[in-house]
Amino acid sequence: MNDTTRVLGIEGTAWAASAAVYDSDSDDVFIETDAYQPDSGGIHPREAAEHMHDAIPRVVERALEYAHKSDDGPTDDPPVDAVAFSRGPGLGPCLRIVGTAARALAQTLDVPLVGVNHMVAHLEIGRHTADFDDPVCLNASGANAHLLAYRNGRYRVLGETMDTGVGNAIDKFTRHVGWSHPGGPKVEAAAEDGEYVDLPYVVKGMDFSFSGIMSAAKQAYDGGSANDVSAGPSESPDGGVPVEDVCYSLQENVFGMLTEVSERALSLTGSDELVLGGGVGQNARLREMLAEMCDQRGAEFHAPEPRFLRDNAGMIAVLGAKMYAVGDTLALEDSRVDPNFRPDQVPVTWREPASDSASSDDGQPASETRVRGAEAVVDLEPEAGRVQKRRRAKSYRHPQLDERLRRERTTLEARLTSLARREGVPTPVLADVDPLEARLEFEYVGDADLRDTLSEERVRDVGRHLATLHRAGIVHGDPTTRNVRTTDERTYLIDFGLGYHTDHVEDYAMDLHVFDQSLVGTADDPEPLRDAVREGYREAGDEGVLERLRDVEERGRYVVDEP
Repeated sequence: MNDTTRVLGIEGTAWAASAAVYDSDSDDVFIETDAYQPDSGGIHPREAAEHMHDAIPRVVERALEYAHKSDDGPTDDPPVDAVAFSRGPGLGPCLRIVGTAARALAQTLDVPLVGVNHMVAHLEIGRHTADFDDPVCLNASGANAHLLAYRNGRYRVLGETMDTGVGNAIDKFTRHVGWSHPGGPKVEAAAEDGEYVDLPYVVKGMDFSFSGIMSAAKQAYDGGSANDVSAGPSESPDGGVPVEDVCYSLQENVFGMLTEVSERALSLTGSDELVLGGGVGQNARLREMLAEMCDQRGAEFHAPEPRFLRDNAGMIAVLGAKMYAVGDTLALEDSRVDPNFRPDQVPVTWREPASDSASSDDGQPASETRVRGAEAVVDLEPEAGRVQKRRRAKSYRHPQLDERLRRERTTLEARLTSLARREGVPTPVLADVDPLEARLEFEYVGDADLRDTLSEERVRDVGRHLATLHRAGIVHGDPTTRNVRTTDERTYLIDFGLGYHTDHVEDYAMDLHVFDQSLVGTADDPEPLRDAVREGYREAGDEGVLERLRDVEERGRYVVDEP
């Protein structure tokens, strides 16, 4: 071998049997993939495992052939320095086949074994190809959808789907229509001829849900008939909305939700870099929305080339090389696969320690009088004791949807801020509101955001405030560390634009979950703070909500371990 590092990667978490060779000197990546294509419906785990059993040896053999042919080192040396493989998350039977193949190959070649987290690899291939320093990552794949950001040696989950992955959600609709797998490209093609119709739009902090919009899309297509899928691909049952219109609106709302939560993550972390990962990232409309959002807020956006977006062994080999370079390898006895392998379980050994402190006001100096948040531009006038807030139009969103959201959220923020204050929760006094212009004027409160002044006592205050809101039947909707203002004596809740009235325990638990995730994304050691939130909530609220919170966390794709 010469001085360069070469790693052979193997991927097979669900549908793509893939092997790759990465050369760190040339940065070349050779990828060989044999994808499983179900005859009907979505992925069938048994069939996928059978495909892996047959295809993994073939793709590995081709990758090895390439490694030998492209190796200019001594012929007695192995053609690669290490073997990397996907340890998870994924389908257990598929992962076990990949793990067995990787162990056998590493032993045969007498080289180290590297276990890679599939979701972290999606993030890292974007960071690698963009040469970004510290990006937020939106992963939009079939089985997953979440936001990741680096803090204190780990990738933290800032937000995620609370029901199903974005690709699987779209596939559920296309199966209902009668289209074959995969459904995403067919929806994208049909959407080109569609017009906008109103569908649900569900964002809770940086979490999101697809079940409601998919049910509504099916009902719109059926025209009230839940099970009629006899119409052809370009038709809809009698009385139904044309499938082109449903597909267009699905894209506008689903991708609008993903773009909005990505902007919220950029705002929370203070990052000005966003990378996209996952197979759904091949959709041109999603990439267009994300690029436009980043351009509006002065951030950089990068989507890797398509071969690195869909599941592939290239990203496994690239991250495997980084891990191998710092000695992050596995003994055979420690190389068991994990179908539920969370990205926040992975020690990020290959990155240089960086400043983890989020800067005030999205990187703007604290003395700035204009702050750009995720939704609005805020003019601060502390000497006059007031704040002017305006929700500006989001050009990435469909105009009809954008106008509705800005008007509704402005009205809700005004109403709920005042109602919360009447219930005893410290909030700014509302001075003026203009829903048509999406403009509000508030009393200036606090000296800093909670993000920059985290302490157990202040977080305990937030727990008490949320409990008080919930007793009054109010959900804040976006209680993050950016939406809490602090002084030495008081803790204020602000920005109720995603709030609503409810008597459902589930909604109260989601409110706490959103705050939890913002702590995970902004605190070096979030566990004492998470404990403090629960202590404060327990003092003023219902223990049943905390019990439901545990259920909500277990439903999430990536659960933060309880202390």
